[in-house]
This record gives sequence, structure tokens and C-alpha cells, in this order.
Amino acid sequence: MKKTLLTSALSFALVTGLTACGGEEESNGENGSASEGEDTEEAAENGEESGGEATSEDATYTIEAGIGLNNKHPQYKGLLEFKEIVEEETDGDVFVETYHSSQLGDDREMMESLQLNTQEVTIPSTAPIANFVEEFTVFDFPFLFPNEQVADQVLDGEIGDRLLGKLEEEEMVGLAYWENGFRDVTNSQHPVETAEDFEGLTLRTMENDLHLDAFSELGANPTPMAFGELFTAMQQGTVDGQENPLATIYLESFYEVQDYYSDTHHVYSPFVFLMSKQFYDGLPDEYQTIVEDAAVEAGEFQREQNRKANEEHLSNLEEEGMEITEVSDEARAEMKEIVQPVIDDYAEEIGADFVDEVYQAVEDAQENVEEEE
Repeated sequence: MKKTLLTSALSFALVTGLTACGGEEESNGENGSASEGEDTEEAAENGEESGGEATSEDATYTIEAGIGLNNKHPQYKGLLEFKEIVEEETDGDVFVETYHSSQLGDDREMMESLQLNTQEVTIPSTAPIANFVEEFTVFDFPFLFPNEQVADQVLDGEIGDRLLGKLEEEEMVGLAYWENGFRDVTNSQHPVETAEDFEGLTLRTMENDLHLDAFSELGANPTPMAFGELFTAMQQGTVDGQENPLATIYLESFYEVQDYYSDTHHVYSPFVFLMSKQFYDGLPDEYQTIVEDAAVEAGEFQREQNRKANEEHLSNLEEEGMEITEVSDEARAEMKEIVQPVIDDYAEEIGADFVDEVYQAVEDAQENVEEEE
């Protein structure tokens, strides 16, 4: 996919000026790349780069790695873990520069930079990836995964690997799946406990047709807008609410402008660790293996951090005054039934046979998880 000259110019300005721009997963976090000199855990807490003696001057290869979320998010902690592993395993010959808060652009812009080999790594959610590889749309199907353990098995299995392989045709290499998490609903009007409670709610969504159609089917008024505009829009009442994973809801301080949180878990959203194919192909075989293994290992760490943080974030939201609503399995089943026509339409669009394979993989994974329990 080719950039326009204007987009290229803007991307260059973003990289060199390190100024944040709006995007699907943009944050209001502090600008600037992370600083050096602290250990990983402390650095992650403070939004700073992991420690170590590696510098870009000593390295043969430099990886610019950018994400959309802020420096407090578990995604950034995972990125610091990746940095530490890679620099240690290559004795500093590969140096990783980390950027948070959409400093290098929004998800789509950063993926386009990977295609042009002007940026080396980004970790978007699957929704914007579907603009490049249509089959990734399946991961935005409402109520596809019943829990994180089933999602892990499907994503880390044959289906997940097959989709990662398709990214090479788009000049990107998919190395691992990380976790954004189950998307939940907040709003300023009333608790959302049943499907009927969506009626008339104006909810900000990502600029994703499937999300828009599903919320419309539920009776809501979905309103796509850049993430950077969301807080102000909720504050001013332009929208009643939004939907995002729990970590984003808490770390972006949505509790300051939202009264009600509902664990609808309507979509499980993975992150995908992407690397520029041109950069990857230019690495020695040994270093290719190191970055692959590091992406997987850091992803396991990031998933663990995300799930641990979610337990704390839910309590924190309640302490901040939000009313917490637990949505029943029966209510979720009713919501899924309502949006099933939307799911069927998109299944035909991306390939019914492939979608059937995904649902079969989910069913098999669920049986495995139940047996292990």
C-alpha cells in the first residue's frame, strides 16, 4: 500500500519532531522516547526505557519501535521487555528505541512506515490490520472468544500462524500475538446490563465497519472518531460513552468523565507484534531468531502483566466512583444473537470456509481448556 506524499511528509515530521498525533489507539501520554538507566520493572512503571549499557552508537542495527498507548500500559512494559531481551542476546549489536503515545503516528501510519522500512516495529490491534489483510477481521467478530485462555490457544495455534504469514505479502512480518484484551463499555447515562440498554446510547467506536454495524444492530448510535479526541468528546457530552479494554479505560482516566462501566466483553482484541519485512530480511539469521523469540517471550510477559493489571484496574475504577455492572452470560448470548446477521455478512465477505475453521478452532480450544481445568 502506497503512502501519499502528504502522508510521508507528515510521518517524517512526526518521527523527527516526536510529536503525538491522533489515532485508533492513541494516548494522552507524555511525549518523547524512553530514557535509559533504570531496570525494566522500575522503568516500565515510570514510563522509561529499560536499563543496560547498550547504546545506538555501539549497535549495528537500530529498531525504532512505536506503539499507540501510553507509557503506563502493559503493552509498553512488554515492549521494554522485548528491548531488554534483544539487546542482551545480541550483546548490544541490536539497539531498540521505544516510543509510546503515538509519537510515531497512529496505528495505520506506523504500519505504512513498516512497509516503507522507515520504522522497524509496531504492535497494533487487529482492527487496523484488517485494512491490510482482510482475514484479520475475524478477530473483531463479537463474542468470538469466551475467555483469554481459549484466545491464547487459537492465536498461538495454526489459525494464528496462518494469518501472521499473510502479512509478508504486505511487507510486514508478524512475530507474535500480544494482548489488548476484552473490550468493555463505559457511558455517562445508565448501566448497560442487557441488550436493551444499548438503545439510543451514542458510543465512540474505532473507524471499523464491523464495529459500527454491530453497535447499530444493538440499537446504539456508534460514532467513529480518533482516540485522541475521545476524552474531550465524553467530557463535553458529544458522545455518551465508548468501548475499550479495561487497561485503556483506567489508564486514560475515563472515570473522570464516565459514570458506568459494564464488562460486556463483546470483543477480544489481540495486539500483533509487527516488524518491517525489509528490515527483518536484512538481519543475520541468528538475529532473526533472537527477535522472533524475544517477541514471543515478551508477549507472554505482556499478557501476564495485562491480566494482573486488569484485576487492579477494576477495583480502582470502583474506588474512583464508577458503578460496575457485571453482564451475565445470558445477556451476552442475547447480544450475540442480535448481532448474528452482521457476523454472517462479514463471514461471507472474508470467506465462510475460513470463518468456519476459526469457529472450529475456538470450539476445540474451549474443550482443551475445560479438560485442563
